[in-house]
Amino acid sequence: MAQSVLTIDLGAICANWRALAAMNAGETGAVVKANAYGLGAGKVAKALADAGARTFFVALAEEGVTIRKALGPGPTICVFGGHMQGDAPLLRDANLVPMINSIDQMLRHVEALPGHPFGIQLDSGMNRLGMEPAEWTALREIALSQKPVLVMSHLACADEPNHGMNAFQLQTFHQMTDGIEAPRSLSATGGTILGADYHFDMTRPGIGLYGGLPFVDALPVVSLSIPVIQVRDVNPGESVGYGNSWVARVSSRIATISAGYADGIIRAMGPKAFVWAGETRCKIVGRISMDLIGVDVGPVKDMPDTVELLGRHQSIDTLADAAGTIGYEILTSLGSRYERRYIDG
Repeated sequence: MAQSVLTIDLGAICANWRALAAMNAGETGAVVKANAYGLGAGKVAKALADAGARTFFVALAEEGVTIRKALGPGPTICVFGGHMQGDAPLLRDANLVPMINSIDQMLRHVEALPGHPFGIQLDSGMNRLGMEPAEWTALREIALSQKPVLVMSHLACADEPNHGMNAFQLQTFHQMTDGIEAPRSLSATGGTILGADYHFDMTRPGIGLYGGLPFVDALPVVSLSIPVIQVRDVNPGESVGYGNSWVARVSSRIATISAGYADGIIRAMGPKAFVWAGETRCKIVGRISMDLIGVDVGPVKDMPDTVELLGRHQSIDTLADAAGTIGYEILTSLGSRYERRYIDG
């Protein structure tokens, strides 16, 4: 079989959620947007609900429908994108909570779904989503009279604990929300780790659930095993892959493994990335192509049938460093061709 196997440890996801929840005296939600960061929203959300999560966050109403089908009635599902044109039937039928981002969204919501639950998202300085201070001042009393289920904002630099933006946004959020009765939330994973000042009534971790930084104590969640299709000897002066980008300087053993950029393996990581053959680290050589990757397996004594790209030897953030990106992109890029296996610890 040439199909790679992506193993997702639901038990580790739940353990990471519990560890982050233990840092917070209030409620701990769970961000399951982007198909639970590429790992399967329905299965991940169900596992987290069984572990005790009661509030879930998605980016789009359509994602919220998927989570509602997986969880059934009961848990709260909040939509970061708010109430967009055409969302009303989805919000109503799946009982989703839009996080209102503007006066226009507020008007759309109360006209289309009077009495339907909603939350408020405020811009405390990131300039991405949410009401700016002047807009919030104009709408505040009206919005609060409708009893929003949550008032939230989002930190721009929480993965850098000493960045001055964190304190600035904390102060701004206090200025915008102190004295309100609605529950408040400012922090995702990074803000949770910053400490109690940033926790308010709810934290909403995302990447930390899935084994990524800045949660350095997170349990690894994913492993990716790639079959070896062929092993060949390459003579000095011979090249491997497209464009002659890698040329053997000495006699080499090259394995061709069954994955590529069609599987979400970022092409740019090729010059700096490694795989593991058992306990031996092996350099990727040549360009990563659509379905195949060359690997120098010269140091390997007993060649296994598969190699590890992600797992106990190599985290999503290690791979991200090789690609010049972040762990989020590694996870959310994982393709649909993998055989996905779910385990519980």
